[in-house]
Amino acid sequence: MLIATAAQMREIDRAAIQDRGICSTLLMENAAKAVAEACISLVNRRRGGRAAVFCGPGNNGGDGVAAARFLMEAGLEVRAFLVGKREKMTPDCREMESRLRKAGGALEDFAPDAAFASWCLECDVMVDALFGIGLNTPLWGDPYTAVQMMNTCPVPVVAVDIASGVEADTGRILGVAVEADETVTFTCPKAGHVLGQGGLCCGRLTVADIGIPAGLIRGLDETLRAVGPGDIHLPRRARDSYKGDYGKVYILGGSVGYSGAPVFAARAAVRTGAGLVSLGVPAPLWPIAAAKLDEAMAHPLPSGKEGMLSLEATEETLRRLDTCDVCLIGPGLGRGNGVASVVRHILRSTHLPVVLDADGINALEGHIDVLDARGGSFTVLTPHDGEFVRIGGDLSGGDRLAAARSFATEHGCALVLKGHRTIAAFPDGTAYINTTGNPGMAKGGSGDILGGIIISLLGQGLTAREAIPMAVCLHGMAGDLCARELGEYGMTPSDMIERLPLVMKTFERRS
Repeated sequence: MLIATAAQMREIDRAAIQDRGICSTLLMENAAKAVAEACISLVNRRRGGRAAVFCGPGNNGGDGVAAARFLMEAGLEVRAFLVGKREKMTPDCREMESRLRKAGGALEDFAPDAAFASWCLECDVMVDALFGIGLNTPLWGDPYTAVQMMNTCPVPVVAVDIASGVEADTGRILGVAVEADETVTFTCPKAGHVLGQGGLCCGRLTVADIGIPAGLIRGLDETLRAVGPGDIHLPRRARDSYKGDYGKVYILGGSVGYSGAPVFAARAAVRTGAGLVSLGVPAPLWPIAAAKLDEAMAHPLPSGKEGMLSLEATEETLRRLDTCDVCLIGPGLGRGNGVASVVRHILRSTHLPVVLDADGINALEGHIDVLDARGGSFTVLTPHDGEFVRIGGDLSGGDRLAAARSFATEHGCALVLKGHRTIAAFPDGTAYINTTGNPGMAKGGSGDILGGIIISLLGQGLTAREAIPMAVCLHGMAGDLCARELGEYGMTPSDMIERLPLVMKTFERRS
């Protein structure tokens, strides 16, 4: 699903109104109807329903004023409050106030006294229509107080367009933000609905069609997308295909004490359709890996006394890579100096696409030039935030999306910045935000599975632009299936691997 920036949405609205001649108040009323419908679904209709609508003086507030009228017409007891100065009300907001008065309602001045608070506590739903997607400064004064009231009252909140206090393009919290139970946004989702702490304030997201012409949306610069199950498109498998058609993938990983990581990656690659999966591990781990794996082919590599790969493993690894299509380096490798040297030598020597995870990424600390020198040899990095900072990523501004895009562009790689709402960024500045997954996946081994899925899809011939966002989404879907069946506390990475085929099956195309 395409994600729009605040600037893009302003331009779309301008073009719809000025170039296409669509009445701005019609768009506002369409938006308000969608908000009112969301509110009505939440109220306790047995007692009639009571709604408090907090409105700013801008057009977001106008949406709220119009929603208050529709809620009144639906039979709810409604009070709408202006949180801001009347002289700053936009023309459309004033028009909606006039229509509200004609319907028998009123836009009251916000006066948070004890009687007001007591009335709010008896509400069935609250509407946050304080600020829209243009907010970029911290809240203070009456808006701050209104947000705190919405957050402390045990009443569900519906946010109009975006929760007030969330920066639309980054998901940053501007001091304080409404913790919405549901957000009704218009035309397109925004990054702040899914990213950062702002994404946690969104609640259930509804994207409402308010009458913007489809041509204006198709004309957007499509550099940012949200990825969900609807974006999974697995290619049909030919009836006369064989294992060589679905990729020869190689995994280099493991060290004494970390035998599970490369095994998880190998099993995930097998379970997501890779034709042939090979796994190179330090010699002491080979009996363990071989015993755990039936479908993947494990083999021993030279190791040092610490149980990690030695420099002598480089030549054998490169020889095996000559017959492979893609390589994953890193799961469980350890952080010895010899291991880092092996990783860097392989990166300099192979022209295969390489996925770097965990200690494969750590090998680049202080040696980012090795990544830059790969040039046309495609590289995928899958760090969590700590690993990202270790290799030079800048998260100091709190904008993970901008940081991921900047790194991918500067270093000519694909960056999969793992975490809540994993971001996949590409060298041309495009990025994909994943919308699947849950806290039950926050366990050791989950990242190894993702690496295995990525190389599996790449090995099967999908482009990086297809394979990487799809792999992240499938990974999260397997986690979500585990959470539904087993719960977030008890689910394990092994459970996720076992459910990958069930997730994949729903997207298989039959001949």
